[in-house]
Amino acid sequence: MIMAVAILMAVAIAAGLTLGKFARSDSWRATVTPLASIIGSGFLICGPLLAKEFGSLALAAMAVLLTLSYAVGWVIRFNIVHVENLAETLSLNDPFAWGMRVAQGTLAIAYAVSVAYYLKLLAEFLMKPFDVPATSHTLVANIFVTVIILALTALTFSGDIRKIEHAAHGSVSIKLGIIAGMLAALAIWWVAHPAGGGEPMPAAKLSFHSIPMLLGLLITVQGFETSRYMGESYDQATRVRTMRWSQWISSAIYLAFLALLTPFLGRAQNAEGVAGILDIMELVAPFLGIFVLIGAVSSQLSAAIADSIGAGGIAVEVSRKKLGVRGAFIFAAILSIAVVWLTDPFQVIALSSRAFALFYAMQAGLAVWVSRRTQAGGVGRQIGFAVIGIICVIAAAAGAPAEG
Repeated sequence: MIMAVAILMAVAIAAGLTLGKFARSDSWRATVTPLASIIGSGFLICGPLLAKEFGSLALAAMAVLLTLSYAVGWVIRFNIVHVENLAETLSLNDPFAWGMRVAQGTLAIAYAVSVAYYLKLLAEFLMKPFDVPATSHTLVANIFVTVIILALTALTFSGDIRKIEHAAHGSVSIKLGIIAGMLAALAIWWVAHPAGGGEPMPAAKLSFHSIPMLLGLLITVQGFETSRYMGESYDQATRVRTMRWSQWISSAIYLAFLALLTPFLGRAQNAEGVAGILDIMELVAPFLGIFVLIGAVSSQLSAAIADSIGAGGIAVEVSRKKLGVRGAFIFAAILSIAVVWLTDPFQVIALSSRAFALFYAMQAGLAVWVSRRTQAGGVGRQIGFAVIGIICVIAAAAGAPAEG
């Protein structure tokens, strides 16, 4: 029964998000890109990581992390309007323009590493059924990832970002359908086992290591900033509104998933990454682990597509629109392919995590700067931006690379 409900829920949600009237609207399409980036495989690994570090306080820790990410989103939404408007009036050598370029360069590096990382994980998942010799494993994975990046870039040869957004839309619809099925299965199990199945709850834990670890998890809820660099396709009001939607939807998913995992937190403490969640879901219903694998693969693909869109948008803005969509994506693809072949993304994911945190700190600094320069917002808002920036600097300096 649990498996049947999970499948029906997954199919219904995926079909509705693919074929429904709202799914074809600009508002939903603008929501999909940041949403795809936020919900990578992070939602699958946050449960075990937080259970291991915080015990029964895992849900509260997740709420704190999401509150921090929403606060950073508030900074980015302010910048979508005020920084973009000011940027149009700046000379090339204006100090503020240089500050923007430094922040954009930092994010471009983070995106290049992120895209390579997501697709490397995707390659690992897809290569598991095949007996690839260890001596050629890395070569095969790199070729596979390169082909995917080139295929995504080829979609932009119409000169319109919408082609690559269609790819993101399809993978996100599948991913959200799978997530809905998993949540439905966990909810039914919860109703059938009101006492929690006899599993003891882990003790609440909090230590000096907990805060750096929580800050390191910022990478798992990162992605909303892609709205900042979609100005070629959507106006400011649409991007501000849909970024907010993407954070609301993703926050609801993260909190619901972790809340429904509460009876399994004891087991989750000893789980390792996606494999651990797979074992837990198979306890809920046989073959439900397949949902985890499909969700993990679709999450990696959609997150990579979303970050590719963000990287392309950065290239357009940095070039002062001298690069079109096609040229921007070619540039972003070359950068990502270089990361694929010259580095091991599994080792440099810590660099990506810190780069995103540093970019958020720079965005907070730009928000304070533009607020003082244009008198947009009062002193209270400037103090808020500064506090968020300081937290992000701490995350960049001390955040433990949890997802790595």
